[in-house]
Amino acid sequence: MFIGRGKELGQLQQAYDSDKFEFVVIYGRRRVGKTALINQFVKDKDAIYFIGVESNAKQNLENFSRCVLEFANGIDVDSTFASFQAALEYVFKLSQNKRIVLAIDEYPYVARAEKSLASTIQLLIDKYQSASKLMLILCGSSMSYMEDKVLAYKAPLYGRKTAQIKLQPFDFFEVCDYFKNFSNEEKALAYGMVGGTPQYLLQINDRLSIEQNIKNTFLNPSSALYEEPVNLLKQEVREPAVYNAIVSAIATGASRMSEISSKIGVETNACATYLKQLIELEIVQKETPYGEKNSKRAIYHINDNMFRFWYRFVLPNNSAIAKGASEIAYKHIEPQISDHMGKVFEEICKQYLWRLLLKGQSPVEFSSLGRWWGNDPNEKKQVEIDIVAEQDAHTALFAECKWTNEKVDVNVLDSLIAKSRLFDYDDAHYYLFSKSGFTKGCVERACEMKQVYLIDYNSML
Repeated sequence: MFIGRGKELGQLQQAYDSDKFEFVVIYGRRRVGKTALINQFVKDKDAIYFIGVESNAKQNLENFSRCVLEFANGIDVDSTFASFQAALEYVFKLSQNKRIVLAIDEYPYVARAEKSLASTIQLLIDKYQSASKLMLILCGSSMSYMEDKVLAYKAPLYGRKTAQIKLQPFDFFEVCDYFKNFSNEEKALAYGMVGGTPQYLLQINDRLSIEQNIKNTFLNPSSALYEEPVNLLKQEVREPAVYNAIVSAIATGASRMSEISSKIGVETNACATYLKQLIELEIVQKETPYGEKNSKRAIYHINDNMFRFWYRFVLPNNSAIAKGASEIAYKHIEPQISDHMGKVFEEICKQYLWRLLLKGQSPVEFSSLGRWWGNDPNEKKQVEIDIVAEQDAHTALFAECKWTNEKVDVNVLDSLIAKSRLFDYDDAHYYLFSKSGFTKGCVERACEMKQVYLIDYNSML
């Protein structure tokens, strides 16, 4: 079942409808749904779809030739072009009189094996684009390769693309459309387990309980996700054991560079290099207090929900899981799920605020939002605000997010207001997000103050 991606399909269709040469670059992390997007787009079009393999140039040329000749002749032809240039030139000539889509999936595999491929494509684009109706799509999962070797200024193909799509995981509200049979709370829990990556969402059955899904998906040695994070790191990095140790350290509470390097026994400079790679893979995120771009108070956290869940709950219980003791493992995990959901709920609330802004319904027209932490000189202690978003020097939004079974009381609102006074905004707007609603006292205070918005989780959906 194909869901979502309306915006991306619209971008591709717009390029297709131009009826002139188009070159679209599609990239994004593994499992995010790039191949599914391309297949959905080309299903009713004259298209050549070729997926590269991690092999040599000869094997890829043979496979590519077969795809091209089968398209041209309508039958499976066991023949090979003399070179990639000859095969591609043949496609460019085919497309001079009719619209053809050529999609090369996993382009980095082919280009690494055939070093001159990018220059060849550049040559043919420059030669044929004015007379061609070809829509060329290059797609890749290696984001660093696509950014450095396809999109970067020094890359041979720089300046030739007519569009690019960096495919992201679904947000929470798109995930809700996929899980029709879950309750609202179960939708959030499922998102907290696997995030918005389509391939991971397919592992969840919304006709089963969350408990049963955890046991089937994470506590089952034969499941698709049982070793997924480790296997993905093996595909993406050269020293997976070190990267695995870093992600594990962050999952178990190390958040500052010094803490992480100390925990894994690697010097800070080397640790910084590893973290940079994990950030590029969008597995880890570097975060600074809102408004402080180069703060020394930077911290690191796991950006992907499935990785965060796996490293917090699956890896520590691996021995029990391997022996089939899923019930015992689940008993260790279950009491900590609510705490895990705190960070997840913050992210859901941020997405909700972005949606308000895009609909023109936000009282604060911010351009970014984030978490803030720092020292309260009045209380002489460290404090934190879940979400801060600034419109200008005078207007800002402050929010707290509570994923608990108790109703949020007025003391939470009072605390948020007090912390907001550490800033110099004249016009402050306050949001409280709650899984379980609000006490009467909190509701009354909000009505008295105005510019206070109480958002019950169920009302967000």
